[in-house]
Order: sequence, then C-alpha cells, then structure tokens
Amino acid sequence: MTELLSVPLKKPVDIDIVKPLNNVIKSSYSNLKHDKLLEIEDAIEKFSQQRNTAIWKVYEKYESSLEVVYSYYDQLTALETKIVVQDLQVPFKWKDAFDKGSIFGGKASLTLASLSYEKICVLFNIAALQSSVAASQNLDSDEGLKVAAKLFQQSAGIFTYMKSAVPAISTTELTTDLSPETLNALACLMLAQAQEIFVFKAIKDNMKDMVVAKLCCQGEEMYSEALRLLQRDSIRTLWDKDWIPVVAGKQAGFHALTMFYHSLVSKNNKSIGEEISRLQKSIELFKIAQSRSGKLSFLEEYIIKAQRNLTEAKKDNDFIYNEMIPDINTLANPGKAQLAKHIPIANVMSTNFKDLFAELVPVALHHAMTSCDSRKNEIVNGEIMKLREATQILNNLLSNYNLPAAIETTETGSVLPPSLLEKVKIVCEKGGIISLKKMIDELPDLLNRNREILDEAERMLNDERDSDQQLREKFKQQWTRTPSSKLTSTFRENCETYRKIIDNAITADKTVRQKFEENQLGIHILSMNQEQLANEIPCGTIKNNVGNSAAAQKLRDLMESVETIKVERDVIESDLRSVTINLKDQFLSVLMTHGVINEPAISIAEIGKVLTPLQNQVQENLLRQRTLIEDINKTHQEFITESGAGSNKLHDEKLTQLAKAFDVFSELQHNLEDGVKFYNDLTQLLITFQNKISDYCFARKTEKDELMKDLTQQASRHVQSANPDVPAHMTSTSPPNKTTEQSPPAVPLMAAPYPIQSQGMPLPYGVSSNVQFPAYVPPPMPQGFNPYATLPYPNVYQGFPQAPNTAYYGTYPGAYANQQTQQQNANKPFGW
Repeated sequence: MTELLSVPLKKPVDIDIVKPLNNVIKSSYSNLKHDKLLEIEDAIEKFSQQRNTAIWKVYEKYESSLEVVYSYYDQLTALETKIVVQDLQVPFKWKDAFDKGSIFGGKASLTLASLSYEKICVLFNIAALQSSVAASQNLDSDEGLKVAAKLFQQSAGIFTYMKSAVPAISTTELTTDLSPETLNALACLMLAQAQEIFVFKAIKDNMKDMVVAKLCCQGEEMYSEALRLLQRDSIRTLWDKDWIPVVAGKQAGFHALTMFYHSLVSKNNKSIGEEISRLQKSIELFKIAQSRSGKLSFLEEYIIKAQRNLTEAKKDNDFIYNEMIPDINTLANPGKAQLAKHIPIANVMSTNFKDLFAELVPVALHHAMTSCDSRKNEIVNGEIMKLREATQILNNLLSNYNLPAAIETTETGSVLPPSLLEKVKIVCEKGGIISLKKMIDELPDLLNRNREILDEAERMLNDERDSDQQLREKFKQQWTRTPSSKLTSTFRENCETYRKIIDNAITADKTVRQKFEENQLGIHILSMNQEQLANEIPCGTIKNNVGNSAAAQKLRDLMESVETIKVERDVIESDLRSVTINLKDQFLSVLMTHGVINEPAISIAEIGKVLTPLQNQVQENLLRQRTLIEDINKTHQEFITESGAGSNKLHDEKLTQLAKAFDVFSELQHNLEDGVKFYNDLTQLLITFQNKISDYCFARKTEKDELMKDLTQQASRHVQSANPDVPAHMTSTSPPNKTTEQSPPAVPLMAAPYPIQSQGMPLPYGVSSNVQFPAYVPPPMPQGFNPYATLPYPNVYQGFPQAPNTAYYGTYPGAYANQQTQQQNANKPFGW
C-alpha cells in the first residue's frame, strides 16, 4: 500500500564492563584455578568487544546485523544465570528512542546499574531493527514478503513480551519508550503491518475476493486499534509527525479495500444493489484515506477501479436489474481472517550461539555446590575438632605426669629422656622459637593491611554519601534520586561485620602472644642443642631398680597405646580431609527438570552416606581414649608409690615444664599458621568488597552526572513540551464495537518528556517493592580450621552474611525449554 513504519532505536553509551564483571566472577567463583581465571578474563574482554559491536551494529539496517545483536542478547541471557546479577555494578546508560532532544542537543536518558535493564534495552533495539529491516524489504518478491511478515511478527512478539517484563526491572520510573502504553502501541502497530504484508501477498497471488476481503477487514481492525493506542494522551507526543496520519490513512484504506473486495463478491453473486452500496462506501473511504494520509496518490488505482465498477453496476442496474440500493449499515461484513500473530521470543535467538562463559556453571548450581561443600566441611571440621580436643586432653595429662619421660629416666638412668630429645628435634626442625617470633611479628602488619582496606571502603561510602547530601541540599526537591543512606545500608552492615571480625582477630592475636610469653622460657630451652639442654635439666636421684616394676612396664604399654591412638587419629583426619562429594550432575539434572535446586534435601543424604563410616571411627577412637585415661591414672599412682614420690621433684618439674612447652609450641604453630591464612583470606574478601563498593560509587557518580545534566536541560524541555507538534485526533472510520472493553484512562506525562526519577539500584525479580536496594551478599568466609579451638580466629562466623536465595537469580531457562510454544510454525499461509 504505502510506506511501512519502523521504530527508532535507543542510543547506547559506551561503558567499561570488564573490571566490574571481573570482580563479580572472581568473588563468585573464587575456587577457580589460575589458568581458568585467565580464560575467564579473556572471555570478558571478548564479551566487552561483543557489546561494543552489537550496540552500534543496529544502525546498519541489514539482516546480517540482526544476527550480531541476537548473539549479544543470547550472551546476556546466558551470563544472567551464571553471576549474582545484583552484584554487577555497571552503569548502563540508554537514551529514549522517541525523545526529540532540546536546543542543547540533549536526549532523555536513563542510567541503571542493572543487567536486566541492559537486556531490555537491547531487546527493544532488536525489535526496532526488525521493523527497519522488514520495512526495507522488496515487497515485489515472495522472499521479501516472507521476511517482512516474519520480522514484523517477531517485533510484535518482543514488544508484547517487554510489556510484562519491564515492570520487574526497577522500581524507578523508566523512559517513556519503555512504558507499557508505548510498548502496547508498538506491538499493535507491528502486528497490523504484518497483517498488511499478508494482504499484499493475497492480492499479489490473486486469491479469492472473499479471502482478500476478510484479510482486509482484519487489517482494518488492527490499524483501528493501533490508531487508538497511538493517540493516547500519555504517548501521542512521542511519535514522528507522519505516524498518526499514516496509520489513520491505512485504517481508512483497509476499510475501503474491505468494501471494494466485498463488492466484487456481490458482483459475482449478481447482488447488484449490494455491490453498488459497497462501491459507493469504498470510494468515500478511499478519499478519506487520501485526506488523512496527506497523499492524493494513496490507493489511487483502487479508486479508479471502484469508480469504473460503480459506473458499470449503476448502468446494469438501471437497464436490467432495477434493484433497490440498501443502506451500507444494514449489510453484513465479510468476516475476519487474522494471519499475523505474535511470534514469541526463542530461548536462543542466534543461529550459531557460542557461550563465552561456558566454563562457568549456572549460579544456582554453583551456590548449590558451594553450600554442599560448606555443609560437608562443617561436619568434617567438627569431627577433626573432636579428635584434636581429645588429643589436647591426653597431652595435658601426660605432661602433668611427666610421661613418658618419667619411665624412660627410670629405665635408662639418663638425664635426658629419649622422648624429650625427640621433642627437641621436632622443635628445631620447625625453626624453634625464632620461627614463632617471626610469625607473631607478622601479625600486626597483616592486621593493619586489612584494616586499611576496610577503612578505604568506608571512606568511599562516606564521600559518596556526603556528595549526595550536598547536592540534595542545593537542589532541594529537584534532587529526586534515592538517598545514599537507603542504598548503602547493607554495605554498612557488612562493614560492621568485617570490623567485628577484625576485632575478634585482634583478641586472638593477644591470646597467642600471651600464651607464647607464658611458655617462652620452655620453648627457648627446647630450641637449644643437646649440650645446652643437659645443663638446663636438674640432676635427680635415679632409681633403676623400679625400671622393671609392674607399674613401669604397664605404663610403657599404655604409652604405646597412646601412640597408636594418635596415629589412628592422623589417618582418620587425613581421610576426613580427603573426602570429596561431587553432586554437580545430580544438581544440574534437578535444575534442568524443576528449575530450582533443593540443595539440603539432596546434600544431607549423600554426605551422610560418605561420612557416617568415618564418624563411627571417630566415636570408637574417643571411647578407647576414655578407658586409656582411666588406666593411665590408676597405673601412674602405682608407679609413684613404687618409685617414691618427691625423690626427683626438681628434675620431674623441669621435664613437665618442657613437655607442656612442647605442646604449646605445637599448638601455637598451628594457630599462627591459621592466623596468617585467615588474614590473607580476609584480605582477598576485603579487596573484593572494596571493589564492589568502588563499582557502586562509580555507578552512582555516573547517575549523579546524568541527573545534573538533566537539571540543566530541564527548562528548555519544559518549553518544548508546552508546544508539542501533534496532529489532530483521528477516529476510526468503522463503527465502534460495543463489546470492546473501554481502555483505562491515559496516564498523563510529566511536564518534561524526560522522566525525573530516583535512579536507585535495581531490585532483582521477586523482591518486594518496599525494599530500596537488593541485599549485597559477599562471598562466604573460607572454611579454615582451628586445630585446638582455643583461639577465636574465625573459621565460620556466626551472623556472617550468607549466600543469597537462588530465587534472586531467576529460574534457569532450560527448565521451561519444553514448555514454550513456537507460534511461528502455526498458520503458515501461502506455503511459508
């Protein structure tokens, strides 16, 4: 018929997505190996290049451009399932597709740190590009008609989907091109143009007149609905000046074509009166269509045909039939035939999509695996803790009784028992007192490093808050964005959590230093060579005659049992630490089937199967120790009676002191290793936390700059919006359908075409609208292990922020792959 309308594009702005995405992936997938991280970094660079290509490729209005944009959208959809999307603080900025700008050259725009917002804007441009490519097709060829019809229907399907998807993006007001009224109008317009293509094809193929009449009747109804929606008061100022005249002209034109082709049916049926009535009405409507469209040549060939047919019909009626000419309103319409339908968005839009982040599992799966591993580690650490606490109790008992040194001295008559020499050897191999001092001296530096990172993170939050407050006081009510205090409450709560963790670590450092100072002399003696050590041990009276006593022999047997239990514990601990539970395939199967993973229900049963035998070994070992301690207590009393209590008091006290010092040395060695690891792990967590705050502050700064720019342009926009160039309101040429529901009253636009709004951070789908900012969830603390449970070095902190609910990440799209219907395969007219 005439020109086909295409939707204008949203203009993007180049942004840096590499650094924020790197931060999010490294924090979410902290267990990735170095080579995998390098591959991910390379994939992020390619993703950034893919975005830069896709967002500008839409301006090349060819079918090949569509494939490029499809691939980027598919990658966004895939990435959305593999990261915590609310942690990605990238300020995506897109300009309103319909805003006419101002004398300053600015355009209404919106900046949101939301991956869902980026997806919706890309999807809008896909639908717009589809309309442009469809409008540019050669309609004289069957291939051109086929492509145009397909793309218009796909565009209509996208705009219809967006109408329900957009409200979930953000609680803030979006630009008018993304309003439900705008999207609904565009969807109806695209569908009407798709129906127009089918009408053109039917006329071109010389289909039956009744078929063409039904297709035209449906086209008239679609254009009538599009005209009504385009002229709603809230959006009628958006469109280009020729849009409404073109749509109004086509509505009248299709009404005229319906009458014209129905008149041909009447002619074939020899109903001359009906033919004349319909031809008269069609000529009237053709002229209305020309007047509305502003083009005198619009449908001119059909007017000529209608006038020629009318002249012939009147001549035949006057000379032959003499039929009465019925009122056009009393005649039946031909009925309707709708071939154009919305084509839903496919799961994968591009033909050869390759996921750049194939190495990353879906975030729901990753968190399920992480939770399962944490659950397993919690049980394993608990069992190891039981063993080590029992070992500490046993060591304390032996130290108090100076065993096995007491029976070794009695047996050999030597000043230095073999067990003591063995302890000295172990201490010297581990670096002795110098090694402990070095690690203790490192703690303050490690502490200060973490404290400085946290202080810097808090400083950035405070600076951003102060800047926002100053501008709020300056611009008063015009400063409409969400206050920083509402957006950063979770950040500040986590700052306090980290601060408490550091305070607990300071207490642990004091405990370590105090224990070291209390046992420093004994550890120093154990660090000596054998000659120096002998000078430190007081001489005692040795009774060799009790060496073969029954009590001494029994104690030696019991010491062998002690060593056996300790060896068994080392084996059990090693077995516990080496346990691996891989439920990836099982989790993935559940995710693909149900869309969600009930991790506890699966993990607890599988963990129990693997760990129950080892837990039974732990219990059996602990029960044997109870009996062993009772036997040692009883036998030691017998030994004291036989050897004579107090005969070697100073000697025995010194050996007892050294035995205790050895136990403390071993304990401190483990604690300091845990402490250094704790501080290093905390550093990585705090760096990630600081990076997230840095990304947030950058997004807020970008948002602040945009709002200040809009405030400076607001006056000119008020002038523009006060005198809009809007065509006169046009109504449908067909009588209203009484059964049609009345549309709700239009929502008035604000005075300025750019929506002044609070541009807060996005809420994930499903979060209550009264939540101002999505919960920030830092990565969990590493599951370390405190060997003796005597220090408050945090392994798993109570109250530490836990992993987010998987509902925040959306449902894995594969769960519904079999539920989506592809309507493009239904109704394939003309063999398409």
